[in-house]
This record gives sequence, structure tokens and C-alpha cells, in this order.
Amino acid sequence: MADPPARRPTDQRGRAKPPAPGTHGWRVTPAPDGRGANRSPRAPRSGRSRWWIAAVVAGLLGVNLWVSSLALKQNAPIKVPYYPTFVNQVTKRNVESISSKGDAITGTLRTAITAPGGGTARASTNFTTQIPSFANNSALENLLQANGVTIDAQPPSSGASLGESLLFGFGPTLLLVLLFVFIARRSAGAGGAGGLMSFGRSRARRVEASDQHITFEDVAGIDEAKEELTEIVDFLKAPDKYLKLGARIPRGVLLSGPPGTGKTLLARAVAGEAGVPFFQMSASEFVEMIVGVGASRVRDLFHQAKEAAPAIIFIDELDAIGRSRSAGANISGGHDEREQTLNQILTEMDGFSPRESVIVLGATNRPEILDQALLRPGRFDRRVVVVPPDRAGREAILRVHTRSVPLDTDVDLGAIAASTPGMVGADLANVANESALLAAKRNHHTVARQDLTDALERIVLGAARKVMISEEDRRRTAYHEAGHAIMGMLTPGADPVRKVSIIPRGMALGVTFSAPDADRFNFDERHLLAQIKVALGGRAAEEVVFGDLTTGAESDIQQLTRIARGMVGRWGMSRAIGPVAVLPSDGQSLLLPGVSETSEQTQQLIDSEVRRIVETAHEEAMETLAAHRANLDALVGELLEHETLDQKEAYEAAMLAPDRLEQAAEAPPVV
Repeated sequence: MADPPARRPTDQRGRAKPPAPGTHGWRVTPAPDGRGANRSPRAPRSGRSRWWIAAVVAGLLGVNLWVSSLALKQNAPIKVPYYPTFVNQVTKRNVESISSKGDAITGTLRTAITAPGGGTARASTNFTTQIPSFANNSALENLLQANGVTIDAQPPSSGASLGESLLFGFGPTLLLVLLFVFIARRSAGAGGAGGLMSFGRSRARRVEASDQHITFEDVAGIDEAKEELTEIVDFLKAPDKYLKLGARIPRGVLLSGPPGTGKTLLARAVAGEAGVPFFQMSASEFVEMIVGVGASRVRDLFHQAKEAAPAIIFIDELDAIGRSRSAGANISGGHDEREQTLNQILTEMDGFSPRESVIVLGATNRPEILDQALLRPGRFDRRVVVVPPDRAGREAILRVHTRSVPLDTDVDLGAIAASTPGMVGADLANVANESALLAAKRNHHTVARQDLTDALERIVLGAARKVMISEEDRRRTAYHEAGHAIMGMLTPGADPVRKVSIIPRGMALGVTFSAPDADRFNFDERHLLAQIKVALGGRAAEEVVFGDLTTGAESDIQQLTRIARGMVGRWGMSRAIGPVAVLPSDGQSLLLPGVSETSEQTQQLIDSEVRRIVETAHEEAMETLAAHRANLDALVGELLEHETLDQKEAYEAAMLAPDRLEQAAEAPPVV
């Protein structure tokens, strides 16, 4: 039995210990994406193609040498003019024999001569010449007979043999056909297009059970989804346990959730846990310009999976072909390629027998737009929602993705997880990778806490830009960001301020970052209004201090407008509109059916309510900043000096306690 993978030593809190003196680096466990694995030298590629090319080159060189030797041998014929060379040689009785074919004459000489006017001095007894069309054949015949020349002739049609005629007649065509066959075989062997004519072959990537190393241990933060899929794994391992009781395992499982939550990783973990072949294909790969190709690929994919059963078919981005067919009219009469592909998938899933251990896993980010025929019992009749992880889940995900990263003793993954609300598995994997890149760039032997913090800032806030801005713009930016921060510190229901910076990042000249202490799964009215006030804080600070406005609040205005329109039109937080949905939502399904068109009067009422909410919040922000002008100026002074302030430094600079929010009034605002 192979030894288990070595894990780096940890202290009592689960944090990594530094390597012992004299050791040769860290021994880490590979991450799910392969980072940290021991990279053995790649096995040499098969040399069959190289030997084949070498053989062809050697053969061409051999043919070239053979032709050259024929052309340069001693008795190779030389071309001589008919007159005077050929006629003079006949007159001198130096011509022994000739053979004619049409107007061409070849012959032998008794004494070797050189070709007159030629580029070479090579002498030969064999020659060739051409009789002019105006020459007197009778006089030539008498001259040859008079000088004792042996005369022979060949019929014009007796040139090449049957083999030569076939070779020169059909040889080029055969070579062209062989070239196309060679290209087709190379394409099929590469696994890309599957050959020139195999449009209907499935392009699914097949991973054998021996090559699938990802299991449930590599998936963290989505424990509920793993529990729901445990039954699928158990069925693939022991199907008879269910069949003898008359149970039928779900034929299809739909994984739905936001991008990056780990749907593909979870599907691969199911295959790795069950130890079965895994067929992975994106739904968009089924559809081609040629009608019928998608349906053919579906048939081929399910045929391969049934032959390899037990097996798993994973179709990613299922909404690419599974979109509801009733969402809009089809000008092609219902016979387009996407719909034919969807119909073929429905047919294949209906064709599963109870004893066929083939399970279809589908993944989508938009389950509300899928066709109802896909979601009925007997097809994708089990739905697993993969949601973004909570704080404990994010910490577990960070531990999985930092198994291949040597962490310093000062790294606290729990603190990093607490400061990343809303992040999913892909985001956290990116944080771990960016921190390792920064540590390597700084020539660190381990990844320190500062590396993780800087990587998180780079991902959330954007990369810092080195731009030359005037002192006036720098001061105005400081007041703008300080306005956001002061409103976040003083507004009840707002998220605590984590960092304030006037260093240009991305497209922004400054950034104020706020994050809640605990994950939020539901947003109350007070919190939404607090977000609007905080977004208006930068613009309000500029008005209070400078008396005019700039374009720096563009993104803030877009954000607060979106929140205000959602409060009025979707969430029923306006007394004038009431609990009525008057704004269309994305997609239509049983859970999110959308809304019908509203009247012009309703649209005017929506606009007036949105404007009222925003103007009320703007007035409160102006009053708050004017009343706390001293706190605003103090925070600006520290920002101009240090450029970036963490949470503790920001609250101390503004002379406000972090628990000010808990002491604020709890009365709900009137909307």
C-alpha cells in the first residue's frame, strides 16, 4: 500500500509550522487543481511519428541519389544537334547504331564525344537528337545506309509499360487521397475534431476511474450538496442493494448555483468517490451549424457511457441547450439545431433501463430558464443547489486550497475567511494562488499574512496604479473616500469599514471597503437604506467641503439607483407601491414567473418613489457629514499622510469607536 501524502506540520491552532532548520523545503498535499503535486518528468512522447518522418526523408534522399547517379553516370546520353554534329558523325562513320521513335533519335557511337556548346565536358558514346520536320528523310536514310549504321525503330505508342502508365496516370490522385486519409487519421488520433468526417462523434472528455483522483475530501464548504450526492455514489458502488427493494435511482441530477461555487468539482468528486469513468462535455459543444450534428453527438455520448457503465455523464452549462422552448417564438418552425439536441437528450434519458448504471449530472447557473421537460420526474428529477459557503465553509475551502501552499505561522485562515463574505470556492482558490505568486515575487520561503492580505486587496479592490495626480485631486479624493467611511461608521445597519485607501486601483482613484461581521442571507430595509447613504457619502462630502461636484461618484450613483429601484419595484418596500412586483426579473420559471407590463402611471410612480428615497438619504448624509465635520477632517488628514488605513486605524483617525453602530438608535426608517 502506498504511503499517504505527507502534510505539513501544524501547531495547536491548526496553523502551519515553519520548516525545521536544514530541511529541504515543505512537504505539502496537492490542491484539487493539482497545485503542489510532485511534478515528475514528463514521459517521452511516442516516437512513432518521428520515425515515420525520418523514414520518409531517408527515402526521398535515396530516390534523389539514385536519379542523380543515373544522370551523372559515364554512359548517360548526351544531347547533340542534328546538324552539323549528328550528320558529321555519320559521315565520319562514327555512328554504330540508332533507334528512332517519331522524330527523336537515340544511338551509340564508336568513339565517345562531348556535347558541343554544353555546360559540361563529359564525353559519352550514347547520344540523342531530334530530326527537324523539314529534313529529307530519304536522303538521311541513304546517308545512314552508306556509312554502315544499324537502323532500328519503335512505334510511337510503345513507350511506357502498363505499370508506368498506371503509376503516372493515377499516382498523383492516389497521393492526394492518401494525404487526406493521413490528415484525417491524425485529427482523429489527436482527440480534437474526431476526424474530418466524424462530425457526429461525441467530443466528451473521458476520464477513467484510475485517472480520477478528486474525492469528497477535496470539496469543502458545500457539505449539504455532498450529503445529497452520497446516495448517488452508493448506488454506483452497490446498485443491487436498491434494485432488490424496487427502488429506482435518479437518472439525472441537476447542480445549480452561482458561478464558481464548485459544481464541476463536485461532479468530478462524485466520479472519483464512486470510482467510475467520467464523461465531461459542455452543452455548447453539442450544437454545430450543420443540423442534426448535436443530436448525433448526444446519441454517441450516451452510447459510450452505456458501454462503460457504471459511468457518469457530466453536461456543463446545461442552459445552453436546455433553455425553455416556450420562452419565445421560433421562426424556424421548431426544428432548429438546439431544439433537436434537447429532444435527443430527453429521449436518451427516457431510454435508461432501471439496471443501467449511468447517471447524468447537469450544471447550470440559471435553473429558472430551463425547459420543464428536463425537470420532470424521470429525467433531472433531483436538484442539488450549490450555494456560496458561509464563514466556516470559506475557512474549510481555504484549508483545502492552501494544502499545497507553505503558510507562515502568523497566517490565520479564519480571519481571512471572515473578511471574504460572498466569495465562492473559485474566488478563494484565486486568493490562495495570488498570495503564493506574491510570496514568490518577494522571494519569501513561506506565504505570510501580509501576502494573503495584499492578494485579497488586489482581487477585491483592484491592482494599485502608479499615476501622477495633482494635490488638489488627491485632497478631493481623500474627502470623497472619507465621506463614505464616516457614513459607514455612523449609519445604523451599515457594514463596518474595513479599509480606506486613496491609492488609485483599477479605474477608481480611491477605495473604501466595508464587510459585515457575519454572513448576510437576508437584507432588511434598514440595511438597504444604509447602503444608499454610504454610497452617497462621497458625493455629500464633496458638496459639504468644496460646494461643487465631480464625476467621481458615477459608480456610486449606479449602485444606489439599483438598490432603490429594487426596493420599490421588487421587494415591496415602498408604501406608495405596496407589495407588488412592477419590475421584470431575469428569466421566467415557476419560482420566478416575472411580471406583466405595467402602465405609464405606474412607471411614473416608480420613478418618483425612487427619487424620493434617494433624495431623503442624500439630505440625511449631508446633515450627518456637516455635523461631524471634525471627524471628516481628521480622517482626511490621516489619509493624506498614510494613503491607506486599516479598520482600527480608520476608526481611530475618525475619533469614532467601532461599536458606535451598536449604540445607535434601532428605530426603523420610514420609507
